[in-house]
Formats: sequence, C-alpha cells, structure tokens
Amino acid sequence: MKSFLAKVWKWLNLPKGVQLSVMRLFQNQFLIGVTGIILNEKNEVLLFMHTYRQHSWSLPGGYLKSGEHPAEALEREIKEESGLVVSVDKSLKVRTDRESARLDMCYIGVLIGGEFTPSQEVTSYGFFSDDTMPLLRSNQVFLIDEALQQKRFPNRS
Repeated sequence: MKSFLAKVWKWLNLPKGVQLSVMRLFQNQFLIGVTGIILNEKNEVLLFMHTYRQHSWSLPGGYLKSGEHPAEALEREIKEESGLVVSVDKSLKVRTDRESARLDMCYIGVLIGGEFTPSQEVTSYGFFSDDTMPLLRSNQVFLIDEALQQKRFPNRS
C-alpha cells in the first residue's frame, strides 16, 4: 500500500508548497523552540525573570515563526521580550522532548546593546557568573556549563 501511495504522490508532481501543506495535515508536528546562552564581555550569562515559568529566572528563548531561521528567532524573541540586542553566533545543542512534541535548539551568542524594557513576559534581567547564578532548572545549568566549557576550550567542541 505504501509503495502505491508513493507512486501516486510522485505522479501528482505537486508544487513543493502544496506537498508540504498536505504532509503537515497527516504528520505529527513538533513545536520548535530556541534557547540562548548570551554572554557579556565578562562571560557572564544573560538570564531573564519570566512571569510565566516555574523557576522565575531562566535563559531567554521562544518559538520559531514560519520561515524563520532559529538564530534569527532567538534574536527576535530577546529583542521583543526585553529590548536587548544580541548576536547569535553558534549552535550549541539540539534536544527533543517526545512527551511535548518539542524540539529545542540552543545557541551561544553575545550582547550587542539595546536598553532593557520590561514586557508582559520578562520583568527583569541580569548577567550572572558561575558563583552568582540563581536557582535554575538542571537542563539549563547543563547548557550553561556546556557553553562556558566551549568558551574556555574552543577546540574541544
């Protein structure tokens, strides 16, 4: 049966946009999230105090919009939520959460500038070193450790 459907699909020769739309109707979809390890000139990590998360302090992030590159999505989310401007430079890690059908992509970047403006999602921000870091979820601590290790030993990644 599958080979018959594949032959019909090939025979129809639908435009790529139509093919993707049809596939989305019949495929399980993942939400694609982006998270950032954003560093300042002292290699301190940017954290946001989020209004909606169980742990109020956490890494900045958000979700991709259609047609958006993950690095652009992270830069956009940070700008929208805080007014801060960052440059996302390097992919760090990709992980999947099968229970929530979510794919998370983590990037490393740097602060360029901007002026912090609170939003509905973010009430405060800060840059934290290893010894001043607030309580975070363990998966975020892991990502921060990975990013800082890559900063210290760039040829190990």
